Amino acid sequence: MNRRNLFCLITSLTACSLIPLLAQEKKGGPVFTDPAKVSDPDFKVQGEYLGTIEGGKWALQVVALGDGKFDFVAYEGGLPGAGWNDKKQRTMKGGGQTEKDGKTILKSDPDNGSQVVIENGAMKLVAPGADKPFGQLKRIERTSPTLGKKAPEGAVVLFDGSNADAWKGKPGKELLDGDLLVQGVTSKETFKDFQLHLEFRTPYKPKARGQGRGNSGFYAQGRYEIQILDSFGLAGEQNECGGIYSVGKPLLNLCLPPLTWQTYDIDFKAARYNDADKKIADARLTVRHNGFIIHKDIVADHSTTASPLKEGPEDGPVFFQDHGNPVRFRNVWLKLWS
Repeated sequence: MNRRNLFCLITSLTACSLIPLLAQEKKGGPVFTDPAKVSDPDFKVQGEYLGTIEGGKWALQVVALGDGKFDFVAYEGGLPGAGWNDKKQRTMKGGGQTEKDGKTILKSDPDNGSQVVIENGAMKLVAPGADKPFGQLKRIERTSPTLGKKAPEGAVVLFDGSNADAWKGKPGKELLDGDLLVQGVTSKETFKDFQLHLEFRTPYKPKARGQGRGNSGFYAQGRYEIQILDSFGLAGEQNECGGIYSVGKPLLNLCLPPLTWQTYDIDFKAARYNDADKKIADARLTVRHNGFIIHKDIVADHSTTASPLKEGPEDGPVFFQDHGNPVRFRNVWLKLWS
């Protein structure tokens, strides 16, 4: 039994496009902000799985859609950024649901009769009439290699969990959720060129879709947005996690499952202006998402439409957008370039 027959939706051995699974915005449903307090059983099913299929390395990202329903994307060679780094490698997709016996059954799209069975954090692939599975994978939890990165000497520490003194928000708005920084806040200090580290966590909103699913954003100088969104299992577009909004999509979608702490490490060089305040050079950004370069020296030739500040010669703040979703931040610091 060859893999092409088992995964009949794979269109070629060299190329396949990822299809966004959560493209339609849908609001409502449960919202969880603390992984220790999630009451939804789907939370333990969704996530990343890694193992072998007929002797070859494969990985799956399983996306919870609410009410026991799921979508998935499978990657030949491993997970994005960890074995699957090239869109020429094969992918497959499908979906399914959790049955009354507690087992989650997924099927490829189109259905070829084979099933993916998830139970107790393990996944097996079963062909029709077969006694033994032809593939087995286990659920894993990846962490960013820059998670917990310490601020170097001379860095400007904007948030270390002790207080929110470096920030301002709307009048009456709470800036902290316990020892975490909330969305919708602006740094009091402004900056020009910098290297910045931040850690963020999107909420778990299984019934939400698209831009309603964990939406926020980091704005360099309050002008250029790097999108923050629960884009787990999506294709990786300019308006999804890691995208520089309206400028460019990430090289890969490195988004981890919701309620997982993730990192951005960003090199930012501000736009340049002459004495007459005419722009003579565009802003440039290099972005690492969970330790992987997703933008390398990208030109941002305009400010984001929703930015608090439009382009100009003045320094600007760090801004975390409030889009109505409880996104949380920690360990935020930057080092100025001389």
